[in-house]
Amino acid sequence: MTQPDERAAGPIPEAVEAPRSRWRLPLVWLIPVIAALAGGWLAAKTYFDKGPTVTITFRTAEGIEVKKTRIRYRDIDIGTVTRLALREDAEAVIVTAELAKEAAKLLVDDSRFWVVRPRVTGGGVSGLGTLFSGAYIGLDAGQSPIERYDFVGLDIPPVLTTGQDGREFTLKAADLGSIGYATPIYFRRLQVGSVTAFELDRDGAGATIRIFVNAPYDAFVKTGSRFWHASGVDVALSADGITVDSESLASIMVGGLAFATPPFASASATAPPSSVFKLYRSRAEAVREPDDEGVRFAMVFDESVRGLKAGAPVEFRGIPVGEVNEITTRYGDTRERIQIYVNITLYPDRLRRMSDRKEAFTLQERRANMDRFVAAGLRAQLRTGNLLTGQSYVALDFVDGAPPAKVAWNVTPPELPTTKGELQELQSTLISVARKLDALPYAQIAADLRKAIASLDSTLQSTEALAKKLGDEVAPGFQSTMVDVQSTLADTRATLTAARRTLATDSALQVDLQTTLREVAASARALRELAETLERRPEALLRGKPGTQEGTP
Repeated sequence: MTQPDERAAGPIPEAVEAPRSRWRLPLVWLIPVIAALAGGWLAAKTYFDKGPTVTITFRTAEGIEVKKTRIRYRDIDIGTVTRLALREDAEAVIVTAELAKEAAKLLVDDSRFWVVRPRVTGGGVSGLGTLFSGAYIGLDAGQSPIERYDFVGLDIPPVLTTGQDGREFTLKAADLGSIGYATPIYFRRLQVGSVTAFELDRDGAGATIRIFVNAPYDAFVKTGSRFWHASGVDVALSADGITVDSESLASIMVGGLAFATPPFASASATAPPSSVFKLYRSRAEAVREPDDEGVRFAMVFDESVRGLKAGAPVEFRGIPVGEVNEITTRYGDTRERIQIYVNITLYPDRLRRMSDRKEAFTLQERRANMDRFVAAGLRAQLRTGNLLTGQSYVALDFVDGAPPAKVAWNVTPPELPTTKGELQELQSTLISVARKLDALPYAQIAADLRKAIASLDSTLQSTEALAKKLGDEVAPGFQSTMVDVQSTLADTRATLTAARRTLATDSALQVDLQTTLREVAASARALRELAETLERRPEALLRGKPGTQEGTP
């Protein structure tokens, strides 16, 4: 049996105790470490996913609540109000809100914020949904490349939002009238836009109004379009009756503007954005064809011009050919009486456009035409245009039998001859009749008639005495003839007696005659009063005497 080789096996090594590590982590601490790492990752994720914080300054915090009021863009919630604070001067409220990360690109220099709540404006009613959900802050994102995180909120919602199709225009007006924020704009009675802003001009001479017309209706705004006030109701009284016109029920209550392109400007091109237009007071004024240069004239009236005002029309047989500019008086040491001067402007091209003539009249042609017309009897006359309102106008017409006259070209402005107005002629006629009736000697006529009857009675008595004497002295053959004569005289006496009774002071005829004469005198006085009343108030033909009430004499 073979023995093991001890040299080959060698000595058995001794076990040595390894040193224990001082930093060894027990397994029980693995869970807190993982939790800490997860918390750190969540914190980092929350930090990097956190959206921007904005501050918005409003005049008041009405309807805004912390952690409740939302910020919405295109009806999507993108943030929440986190804090409310007064500004240092206590004149406004600073609203702090946190927005979603994806909303950061909406915060640029021209972005706008406003509080959405129920509102009633000229454009209608908005924000009714907030009656149940509560107010929220609306956002309209701008297009500026500059970032911004501090904003001033709008007091009222903007009419236009970014990206809305259409074009903006500017209107110039003498005053605003009933125009307000969001006032509607109409085209052929269809609402196509609204007023976006308005302001008083720096010199205070007028107002500037900015409007926006939505696409595709903005293509109907031409360079020759006319804008006018469409507020309320237009009532016109003409020979056809009463005409009532309005754009819509909304324009009656909150006002409105309208525009159209008149036929004479239908070929004009589409107006570019920001074009400036004049705002007219009415449709009639807006669509009226523009006049060429007018010719100034003056007229002297020797009668009352009550009811005639600046702006009143000058018409030729119903066709407007001019307007009244001003009414003045002239007097002085060299004038025997005060004269009333009416200055007018005539537009000869208004008549020319109604004829076949295309080119305008020259100055020499205008003078020659006016001289020829005046020589043929053309005169200026005051007429009442409306008995209800008492308004008057100047009428140019040919008067038959008018005395010769000429245009006074040697004064500035030239003077046109005038004639009495129709009302003045009526007044003169009534007064002339009344004066003639007053001038009749009614008492003297009655006295002379009584004297004539008394003289005739005396003559008949003498004739009777002569006939009786002749009857006693003449032959019997003439007796029958004398009887006839005496019978005739008796009949004549009976007639005279009846006439005497009739003309007696207490007779029925005398009473009736005196009553008739008193009525004639009263009629004369009434004619004078009527003439004076018509001169002062021509509308009395429709309204009656001023101050008279039903049941009051």
